[in-house]
Amino acid sequence: MKTIITGFLISFISLNSFSQVTQIKCFPLSSVRLTSGPFYDAQQADLKYILELKTDRLLAPFLVEAGLTPKAEKYGSWENTGLDGHIGGHYLSALSNLYAATGNEELLKRLNYMIDQLAECQNKNGNGYVGGIPGGKAMWNDISNGKINAASFSLNTKWVPLYNIHKLYAGLRDAYQIAGNKKALDVLVKLTDWCVELTKNLTDDQIQLMLKSEQGGLNEVFADVYNITGNQKYLVLARRFSDKVILNPLLEQKDVLTGLHANTQIPKVIGYKRIADLSNDKNWDEAAGFFWNTVVTKRTVSIGGNSVKEHFNPADDFSSMVESVQGPETCNTYNMLRLTKLLYLSDPQGKYLDYYERAVFNHILSSQHPKGGFVYFTPMRPNHYRVYSEPQLDFWCCVGSGLENHGKYGELIYSHNERDMFINMFIASTLEWKEKGISLTQETQFPYEEKSELKITLNKTQKFSINIRKPVWVKEGDFKLQVNGKDIKLPVLSGAYYPLERNWKTGDRVTIICPMHTSAEYLPDNSQWVSFVHGPIVLAAATTATDLTGLRSDGSRNGHIANGPQYPIAEAPMIVTIDKNFVEKVKPEGSQPMVFSASDLILPEKYRDLKLVPFYTLHDTRYIIYWQVKTQDSLKD
Repeated sequence: MKTIITGFLISFISLNSFSQVTQIKCFPLSSVRLTSGPFYDAQQADLKYILELKTDRLLAPFLVEAGLTPKAEKYGSWENTGLDGHIGGHYLSALSNLYAATGNEELLKRLNYMIDQLAECQNKNGNGYVGGIPGGKAMWNDISNGKINAASFSLNTKWVPLYNIHKLYAGLRDAYQIAGNKKALDVLVKLTDWCVELTKNLTDDQIQLMLKSEQGGLNEVFADVYNITGNQKYLVLARRFSDKVILNPLLEQKDVLTGLHANTQIPKVIGYKRIADLSNDKNWDEAAGFFWNTVVTKRTVSIGGNSVKEHFNPADDFSSMVESVQGPETCNTYNMLRLTKLLYLSDPQGKYLDYYERAVFNHILSSQHPKGGFVYFTPMRPNHYRVYSEPQLDFWCCVGSGLENHGKYGELIYSHNERDMFINMFIASTLEWKEKGISLTQETQFPYEEKSELKITLNKTQKFSINIRKPVWVKEGDFKLQVNGKDIKLPVLSGAYYPLERNWKTGDRVTIICPMHTSAEYLPDNSQWVSFVHGPIVLAAATTATDLTGLRSDGSRNGHIANGPQYPIAEAPMIVTIDKNFVEKVKPEGSQPMVFSASDLILPEKYRDLKLVPFYTLHDTRYIIYWQVKTQDSLKD
């Protein structure tokens, strides 16, 4: 059964019986290498950006707060106006991801140096604490004594210190788990013990009061420390740091998200899910699943993002989405992908991969300029544009998550159980499953060709299953598989996958043929705004490169917002038709792949020649993703 939700075609075929038989796992990033294509290019642009950052400048807040002499001055922007040190944590995660994904030794050198410096800061503090929060020691002392003054974006007058220190916790975890730095684990455990000590005399109500302030998912990290060490006290800490104001309605399957700061809530739910997995808590697991379904089906636009001005807009009114220049925030999608991955690994339903693919191709890939620079807001407002960060000037939250995003594209292209492998996404790459002596190369130019080819190399002939994902966007009967150049009868679909089980040998090839079709997806509130999607690829049109004020940010507090002129929505390109099947008039433009024309539908006349192309390819321009649909009669009103 298939159903249309928030514009996404998502398969609800359950794999519950399948997931009970076998545990799906991700391959480590070090097992996957990207090859030529847009994702490889994005990875390399991210690598260049990261290498332009100065490690000692990112470390400066931590040394200052430890009473040590910094080796360089702090960076500016959000790094010296109260959120000092938050990028340092993201930087650890980004270094870990990219080192694992590329093997670049300079990244490992920087990572090891940073961990050594943080360990020195921790030793100097003497109580397990390390952080870059200005005046943090006095603030934490007040909190330990029960003096708590919390608001959405402050705690005891400091700018979201819990959110800030969460980035360091997560970075230390990633440095250990992804990059293998053992000292990072020592620093992480000591820092977690410091938090246990900090809060030991606080009541649960006092901690819940503290959690009014954005905290970035501390419950997830504490659960991870429990998983690493096996010490139950860390799982207790994780539960104590789980915000009940958000959790309780989710346990009751209630959507109370409207008006809430979106990226404050998503990491909390990642924590609920992580705790559920580690403690076999069915209720918390279902709460996390309900949140995901609510956000994806009711609150998400076609590119996979959500929120207006960082907050969840009403599910039944997306007018602010098409009016505001502060559309979906990159951090939100970064965290929705993390939640999606956890849900998939415990219950590998096709709907999770359908969303993951959509968001990665259309929001995350589009959120970095090909020459470097990260996007905070992606406006859905017709005829507006995005702003890009500069490496020495801008240190927004979406710079931090941006540093991470483009280093971990390899995390879910493939997955496996103890015996078999699963092909989840069509991205040019190689896979080394060393434990099984299996190597796989995926050659594809997707989405510019509607196929992908797998080439297999083995240390010996082996019998196992290669499970090929059948995307929801491929029409029934169109999907085809070939083995060694010969068409095969498709096996019975197992959840989201076609299982190909045989005795594989070196040189075997599997060809995946996945024809794409263009669809029209309306906003979730069913208002007359439509986005065109070809397969999983959101199409958009470049309109003009005029008035791109602040296209490159200048390091100012609000430099991430595209504050240039807002062209009138009434004068933007629109679709004018009375034909309910108007999507059929969106046709390929000549022989060029992934270029489409809708000239029979578009008004005003001056926009008739606009070309629809993958949104992720558009930069340095105003654009249109959502088109208002009108009839000729309505134009006269």
